[in-house]
Amino acid sequence: MWGDGSVAATDGSQIDTWEDNLRAESHVRYGGFGALAFRLVSDSYIALFSHFIPCGVWEAVYLLDSLLSNVSDIQPDTIHADTQGASLPVFGLAAILGFDLLPGIRNWHDLNFYRPDPKARYKHIDSPFDDNVIDWDLIEKHWKDLLRTGISIREGRVSSVTLLRRLGNHSRRNRIYKALRELGRVVRTVTLLRYLSEPQLRDQITAITNRTEAFHGFAAHLMIGGQLIGHNDPDYQERVVKFNELISNCAIYSTALDITDAANALAAEGHVVDPDDLATISPLITRTIRRFGDWIVDTTPPQDIVATRLDLTPRALFPAAPV
Repeated sequence: MWGDGSVAATDGSQIDTWEDNLRAESHVRYGGFGALAFRLVSDSYIALFSHFIPCGVWEAVYLLDSLLSNVSDIQPDTIHADTQGASLPVFGLAAILGFDLLPGIRNWHDLNFYRPDPKARYKHIDSPFDDNVIDWDLIEKHWKDLLRTGISIREGRVSSVTLLRRLGNHSRRNRIYKALRELGRVVRTVTLLRYLSEPQLRDQITAITNRTEAFHGFAAHLMIGGQLIGHNDPDYQERVVKFNELISNCAIYSTALDITDAANALAAEGHVVDPDDLATISPLITRTIRRFGDWIVDTTPPQDIVATRLDLTPRALFPAAPV
């Protein structure tokens, strides 16, 4: 009812850490001092993979790496993200790797649309294209290089994080960057046109990215002992985030079973259960979760008489000192 796992979204959530460690940063966007739990969450509410990264990094470089590092049975091919994932090189690289990148783009009307040909004209939407034209010769010239890059990433010979970081640092002189950027212009233009013409796509992007945001809040609720990771070991910090994700997934699964039992019981009683109604029910329910176990108050009087009077023998605990 929620999805088949073919769609997922990425997003980061700030987690407090001690100040004196390599990942900790103070960032104005998150209003705190710490690092990011960058998660890949499927349309079925389950988190598939996570990184623990510094706040100041470019989140888009970890988007594709999260997809490629996911080794679960659920392998999404459509990925949503926020504006951080709307980079031209990421659009191009995602297309080469076989992923459909459909981020929610803030201020999309300020972005450039690119014509496939200088003579191409459109009846109702010509003004956004201006004089921007795709350089197909550049893409064709470096197409084999782009394919080699994609194969190297797929085979694990080079990390997409390392590649995108390098392209960001040496963008103006790197031919791979220029070709990826040009391919990204093609893909992003098509994505923007789809965004304009498909209301259901806009609804899907909003719904799936909201599920990722809600997962952050759900995982924070289950972070026993507070939000501060009081340890400076990067491996320990990564484990805390991943175990928190595991506990959240287990709680989501348990709640999904309860919802299934309730729906089956209603159907067995003859009630009509609308699948569209079921799709609106979220398993991210916190009020039924007892994080600290069951606290049971037993009001039955004890069988034995309870001693309530303190009657100590004189000098029983502290005998007199020898003379």
